[in-house]
Amino acid sequence: MITYQRFVLDNGLKLIVHEDNSTPMAVVNVLYDVGARDENPEQTGFAHLFEHLMFGGSVNIPDYDTPLQVAGGENNAYTTNDLTNYYCQVPVQNLETAFWLESDRMLSLAFSEKSLGVQRKVVCEEFKEHYINKPYGDLWHKMRELAFSVHPYRWMTIGKELKHVEDAKIEDVKQFFKKHYCPANAILVVAGPMPAAEVKALADKWFGPIESGAKYNRQLPVEPVQKEAHRLEIKANVPVDAFVKTWHMAGRLDDGYYIADLLTEILGGGGSSRLFQTLVKEQQLFSGIDCYHYGSVDPGLFTIEGKLVQGVDMAKAEAAVMEQIDIIRKELVSSQELQKVKNKTESVMAFEDMGISSRASSLAFYELLGDANLMNTELEKYYAVTEEEIRQYSNDLFAETNSNTIWYLSK
Repeated sequence: MITYQRFVLDNGLKLIVHEDNSTPMAVVNVLYDVGARDENPEQTGFAHLFEHLMFGGSVNIPDYDTPLQVAGGENNAYTTNDLTNYYCQVPVQNLETAFWLESDRMLSLAFSEKSLGVQRKVVCEEFKEHYINKPYGDLWHKMRELAFSVHPYRWMTIGKELKHVEDAKIEDVKQFFKKHYCPANAILVVAGPMPAAEVKALADKWFGPIESGAKYNRQLPVEPVQKEAHRLEIKANVPVDAFVKTWHMAGRLDDGYYIADLLTEILGGGGSSRLFQTLVKEQQLFSGIDCYHYGSVDPGLFTIEGKLVQGVDMAKAEAAVMEQIDIIRKELVSSQELQKVKNKTESVMAFEDMGISSRASSLAFYELLGDANLMNTELEKYYAVTEEEIRQYSNDLFAETNSNTIWYLSK
């Protein structure tokens, strides 16, 4: 059981305090309720660009990293299609330094042509390195465009195209910051060996004076039910053929999400999974194969992805994958197999919660979903899933009309 206390500051900032006296370190985690799905379709990549800009210094603190390092701290951040998360860890006696740094860049991030130019160049190089020049780098750009017609999951966090980041102007950046990076749109989680009352006092001192801003009212287009299968064939200079097939799955708070999550383990969770045992070890069609999803808040994509053994026919490989899918749709998973993946899910969740930084990040995410206590109760949703529910959900999930397939072929 992860214990915590929850507060809401007068300016709308949500504060969660998790007291843990087993460590001398404290974590300050700031989650902003903004991700790539909240971008203008003609100006994508801004949420990720901001992840970089937020380390470029504020009006009062030109260099973010140096004071944190002097205080014995470290920091990092990540952006997804759904959120942006910043976190730093310091010795508890220097906790106020972290409050000072995080609150000041929320209050008065420094905007300059120089900073924008530097970070824009960094992001553009990242785009080129990982998504243009890397083998298979454009695969997920293509898959998202294939699978989504209206929802902004249609583009990746890095952006839909390089030009959007290259053309980012200082005024566009300022407007994006004002709209999303404010107390009303943020969740602050503090974890470590300090009483909640002290943390609340620090939050009031450093974050309390910041103007609330307007809570972002998200009104995204809903992706319509897919009525026909989508297929795409790509030929490129890559080492081996790759196969990727996705299906639209339930959103993060739907019961179907937990069924789909267990299904990824049954089909592709390691060396004992069905796909690996059958298609890699026995039939030797794939050199490796994975089954996963991204845990997206809105309905996302259930994915099977693998690299083929040299010389294997792509149609034969896909037919073998679909044979395993048909078995899942027709036959009940055994109670032993289901219990095994439930136990594995529990151990993964428990392992993730061991680190104080992970706990802080998880509390922030569950609060974003609407209830921080889901961190303590969500496992029950996994254990409630039955063999029959998996078979029924599989029949809907794996309908061919719900699928998107890419054959990525070596020239």
